Amino acid sequence: MHHIYSLLALDIATDRVRESREAHRAAELTAGVSGRPFAARRVLARGFAAVSRGTAAAVRRLDDGTADDLGRVLAPGK
Repeated sequence: MHHIYSLLALDIATDRVRESREAHRAAELTAGVSGRPFAARRVLARGFAAVSRGTAAAVRRLDDGTADDLGRVLAPGK
């Protein structure tokens, strides 16, 4: 009896994978025709990456300045 449930579960899982792949292909074909969803995501991703790189550079400059200030404060004999 357990063998039948295992086969049914495997069959259901296989069907779900097939349906998922078909849905993914359909979405690719739909988006490929207009091209806009992928282009919009690409532009947004590049914009966020640029902002991220800019803020990372600013934080590095602040860290360097803070390290220099701490070095001066903690320097012996000054």
